[in-house]
Amino acid sequence: MGGYGTWKFGLTHAEKFAAIAPICGGGDYITILLSSREKPEALKTLGVWAFHGAKDPVVPLDESQRMVDMLKRTGVNDVKFTVYPEAEHDSWTRTYQNPELYEWFLQHRRAAGGN
Repeated sequence: MGGYGTWKFGLTHAEKFAAIAPICGGGDYITILLSSREKPEALKTLGVWAFHGAKDPVVPLDESQRMVDMLKRTGVNDVKFTVYPEAEHDSWTRTYQNPELYEWFLQHRRAAGGN
């Protein structure tokens, strides 16, 4: 449930993270709505790069897609979504082997104490 946990914890505590990378997970719209109301600046400046396998039989691709779409509608500017066309549920191996992910993480900063 790592992808779901990343969405939930990262969006609930957006002020504590500069960026998150949920992999093959999803979440609740209410989490985004509450965060956008309670911590709008923190949410809008949170970097999000989601990953999912198109052939995932465990967590449907739509779970990640709807979270990405909702974040964009909420005004989050730095949202990326990578879909691996041939991957099933194990999209984390390819993601963690991608040096661009770590470079992307290092481009994000959150001031001490959050926004």
